[in-house]
Amino acid sequence: MSKTGARLFCRRAVLILGPILASGASIFLGAALGSSSIGFANPGLVWDLRLPRVILAFLTGASLAVSGAVFQSILKNQLASPYLLGVSSGASLGAALVMMGGIAAVAGAFTLPLGGFVFGLGTVFLVIALASALDRSLSNNTIILFGMICSLFVNAILTVLSSLFRRELRDLIIWQMGSFALRGWGYVRLMVPFFIAGILGILRYVRELDLLSFGEEEALSMGVNARRVRKGLFFFAALLTGASVALCGVIGFVDLIAPHAARRIAGSAHRWVIFLSFCIGGILLVTADLIARLVISPSELPVGAVTALIGAPFFAWVYFRKR
Repeated sequence: MSKTGARLFCRRAVLILGPILASGASIFLGAALGSSSIGFANPGLVWDLRLPRVILAFLTGASLAVSGAVFQSILKNQLASPYLLGVSSGASLGAALVMMGGIAAVAGAFTLPLGGFVFGLGTVFLVIALASALDRSLSNNTIILFGMICSLFVNAILTVLSSLFRRELRDLIIWQMGSFALRGWGYVRLMVPFFIAGILGILRYVRELDLLSFGEEEALSMGVNARRVRKGLFFFAALLTGASVALCGVIGFVDLIAPHAARRIAGSAHRWVIFLSFCIGGILLVTADLIARLVISPSELPVGAVTALIGAPFFAWVYFRKR
């Protein structure tokens, strides 16, 4: 093997093994540490309380990060986010209707995430349908415009409902902040099918993502139906984000930080960007959840607040450094 080949092999080995080992270490630490001194001396408690929480945090972080990488690539904007298409506002509206109608008390605890998921995904379909009706080519500006309009409209409905049902407002605010507290294996089992479907669906379009990065005309010349590929990617990314928001609340900045870091490490090849975003997003959210549990122990902070405190200075540093 030549020196160049050996160097390339070592780089790829580091890019694969490094994130996998770091992911395993973050899950181990997340299960070992917490607001109470359970430790591995109580394996039953670790299995029932901490491990499902940590695994759900990792899957949620990975889902948000991969979705963010897809949206940034499609819209060619490093600040693009799956929340841009109204997933979070739609999911919040669905959760609010479940809370205010008292449906969860009758139909079961999982009615809340189900309502959030259905409304979050429904908002995305509405945005794509409206954008397609106006612009058959689904240009970036049209998608962003209708995403903003639908988000503002849904938020307005949510504000009206919150003013009419003040008693349930506190529960809705707490849910929107994002948390993994009291999330057992039932939540993990709910997340896994959406997670697998979303990740496999996105991996199916990795080659097309590489071609689209050169522009739609170049992609069309190579036989890629840009409009169909975009719709498919939007669907699978929204599937991941909708499930994450519905089960864990609105958690920001993971979908922005992880893809940005992945591109700085691996470049623009999407097979590496998706893989590294997956690992970095999972590690980031497990770490944020651990910080949320330890800072004001035995109480805990909303994990969405922790990611915002990490993410906002990160982006300020990145863009001031570029300038």
